[in-house]
Amino acid sequence: MPGREPGVPLTGATEDARVAAEQPGGNDPIEPAQIPFHRPAIGEREIAAAIEVLESGWLTTGSRAHAFEAAFARQLGVRHALAVNSATAALHLALEAFGVEAGDEVIVPTYTFTACGEVCAYLGARVVLADVGEDYLLGPEQLRAVITDSTKAVMPVHFGGQAADVEALRTIAPHLRYLEDAAHALPAGVRGVPTGRLGDAAAFSFYATKTMTTGGEGGMLVTDDDVIAERARVMRLHGISADAWNRYGRGGSWAYEVAEAGYKYNLTDLAAAIGLVQLERLDELALARAAIATRYDAAFAGSPYVEIPPRREGDRHAWHLYVVRLNLERMTIDRAEVMRRLADAGIGASVHFIPLHLHPHYQRRYGYQPGDFPVAERLFRNSVSLPIWPGMSDEQADRVVTTVLEICESASGG
Repeated sequence: MPGREPGVPLTGATEDARVAAEQPGGNDPIEPAQIPFHRPAIGEREIAAAIEVLESGWLTTGSRAHAFEAAFARQLGVRHALAVNSATAALHLALEAFGVEAGDEVIVPTYTFTACGEVCAYLGARVVLADVGEDYLLGPEQLRAVITDSTKAVMPVHFGGQAADVEALRTIAPHLRYLEDAAHALPAGVRGVPTGRLGDAAAFSFYATKTMTTGGEGGMLVTDDDVIAERARVMRLHGISADAWNRYGRGGSWAYEVAEAGYKYNLTDLAAAIGLVQLERLDELALARAAIATRYDAAFAGSPYVEIPPRREGDRHAWHLYVVRLNLERMTIDRAEVMRRLADAGIGASVHFIPLHLHPHYQRRYGYQPGDFPVAERLFRNSVSLPIWPGMSDEQADRVVTTVLEICESASGG
């Protein structure tokens, strides 16, 4: 497609104008053009990289995947980066490499996605849920309340783009292993230390909605620990001593050994090729998100109905999500009605997350009940995630703000 700048999204801010212009005339009401919750920033360079792999004759884990790992490790300044097919896989591999097993406990904040809990169950460990602070994050106070002699590891979840303070958690329990769930937090950091270097290991996500993607699915496990890295490297591909690239590539050998009963977690070259381009664009994509967050901040400032997302001054925020907190006590409608009205107005909002202890599985298996974690429940009831993605225009951002404020003001209890 000649004439488009490399890296420019194939669909972007001009799409709304095109859709609006093509609406039929007559007396029929014109539906507002949809502002999606997310739109990936995939451009010509990513497409060219994918085509190059498709034409190369080598599609699965190979030279592109290894190059992606090396580039990602340099980006974060870590010794090891292992490309996998999801952040869930990275979490599982890290806990397994930590030596987590049946009878162990892993502390997980309840305000997160179920992947954090399910990987503990894969290993037979007990998920010990914890409440969060007003910043949606696991803090020292919440950790201290649930730690026991059986605790083996802690999984601080970086929420929405703001990183948990792992150093502060270590002051409570320096003997434990810390696994960062950094799925929301690239690029982000605490006091100048980037995510990926805060814990003993970290899991990053390249899912379609993240700051950078590998084409829809993908992840990365990073660590400075040679033992963790070597264990995870074997376990991510069936526990085999050499991956397919080493066996079938030039100079490779047909011989291999199965050292353990491992998993099928490797990342393909096709995904890695897209990831390499997106990694080169990481700062560009992150700055685009930050600009939208700044615009939202200014527009919502002073509203009695909407609180902007909390953040720590001086730390880097990735702005994976822009989560506003609604002051529902000032309104005559609940969050569900706000969401319905946003959808009717063509705004693709979402909710992150339903706390784990409110789900049937965690209640049935671990005995949790509503009311166990009051801060998480209150945050959940009031929170709405608004659209934030590279390529979003100022006009689209302003329409999101205007719609949110109009809904809240029309439902004012005053």
